[in-house]
Amino acid sequence: MAKTVDGKRLKYTGKVQPQSGEQDPQTGQILYPYLPSEKLVEAVNLAIALERPLLLKGEPGCGKTKLARAVAYELGLPYEAWYIKSTSRARDGLYTYDAVGRLRDAQLAASKIDEEAAVQAKNADAYVEWGPLGRAFRNEQQTVVLIDEIDKADIDFPNDLLLELDEQRFEVTEVKQNSLLKKIQARVTPIVLITSNDEKDLPDAFLRRCLFHYVKFPERQQLIDIVKTRFSVSPLELVDAIIDRFLELREEMRRDKGEAGKKVSTSELMDWVRILNHQDDEILSKLKTELLYPGVLLKSWDDYRRYGEQMRSQPEA
Repeated sequence: MAKTVDGKRLKYTGKVQPQSGEQDPQTGQILYPYLPSEKLVEAVNLAIALERPLLLKGEPGCGKTKLARAVAYELGLPYEAWYIKSTSRARDGLYTYDAVGRLRDAQLAASKIDEEAAVQAKNADAYVEWGPLGRAFRNEQQTVVLIDEIDKADIDFPNDLLLELDEQRFEVTEVKQNSLLKKIQARVTPIVLITSNDEKDLPDAFLRRCLFHYVKFPERQQLIDIVKTRFSVSPLELVDAIIDRFLELREEMRRDKGEAGKKVSTSELMDWVRILNHQDDEILSKLKTELLYPGVLLKSWDDYRRYGEQMRSQPEA
């Protein structure tokens, strides 16, 4: 089993949750409980034990991204998030080098305008800025790293991270050979969680270095538990009615669009509950006759026409 530098044995249980209103000390965002399945907890612990990245797949909104923050919270570890864009390069997660800034300082030094810039321009190390994975490698404390939506980047992106994820080292090419920043080796193996929405196939060489887990969409009771831990929803009857209507809508969308089509997700459900939780006493009867506030759930004109207006056209029972 992997251990931290102080010899502490790491094991994620999924049972240590933030208190109501607790904030992330780094971002100030409110932290919410995360309720993983037993299989997901097992997958995380296997990744920790084998010191391998854990690749998570599952439909958008099933909770892949939130897991890394929950693991860091329970284990009391630093957290680094790397949100991948279509323009992201693998090296960005390790470090970036401000070559333009160094050139500017060199020009100022040549013109003898700025003596401080002249001193800095001679130090190539000063222009290195660490990325999320680079900071995790340099941290003496084990760090949880989220690489979110890796399939958004170019197809070469995962291959460009093979050495770094496998051997946990990289080189900063721009600094001198004798620089302490030249060769970076991870001081402690980070816990790396990678999410993918399956938009692109990932290369076999990359997959061989990862563990895999498919995060299933929460079942009815799990959704109820999530709602109850996040909101002080008054009557249980209202929670049941909201979840039933939500699942009914998901099933309608699945029948129409198939498994790959965009369906309502847990993040949309949370917004819906937040709105419905403050409605009048007629809310239960209204839920039976119309899809209230469809714009919270439905994110396209086609879905809005198909599902949002559908119930309004149905005669009352």
